[in-house]
This record gives sequence, structure tokens and C-alpha cells, in this order.
Amino acid sequence: MGRIKTQRVKRASEELFTRHSGSFKSDFTENKKLVGGFAEIKSKKLRNMIAGYVTRLAKRGEA
Repeated sequence: MGRIKTQRVKRASEELFTRHSGSFKSDFTENKKLVGGFAEIKSKKLRNMIAGYVTRLAKRGEA
């Protein structure tokens, strides 16, 4: 079983994904750098959670 994402993470991820959908790929490390550039997130853990959910959205969009 995976970890449950909070509504804050999902909302921020979906907003970033809709604004910059062409930029995100299915690679987590690349998305982590992009999320750091697009949004000012002070917490590394929160940035990684958002990048992980954006990666999941990108993978779902490719299929």
C-alpha cells in the first residue's frame, strides 16, 4: 500500500500540472527540479511529494 497524499499536495500538483503540462515528464528527478523552479516551496519533503504526484499525473496522461 502507498502513502495517502493530502488534499494540499493534490491541489498544488494538479494546478502545476495544468499550467505547465508540456514541461513535466515521467521522470521523478527531472520533475523535482521543475517543481522547484515553478513554485517556491521551502520544504524539501513537500516539494518531493508534489513532484511525485506530478510524476504520477504525467504517467497517467501518457497512457
